[in-house]
Amino acid sequence: MSVTDRFDDRLEPVGIGLGVLLVLVGLATVAGTPWTTKGSIGAAALQVVGALATAAVGAGLVRLARYE
Repeated sequence: MSVTDRFDDRLEPVGIGLGVLLVLVGLATVAGTPWTTKGSIGAAALQVVGALATAAVGAGLVRLARYE
């Protein structure tokens, strides 16, 4: 079995890679503790919500790419 025969859809690896990247970016943003550097707690909360939403979109993209 070769690497090219592993995926039925040629864009499946792209979707998985992009989804994983989005999850990592979202988690890295939250791990960077934005609430310690923002002047407003509202701005920090909005950034955390946005980062978690980014991670959720990435996880959804991976699931969609792997869906058969």
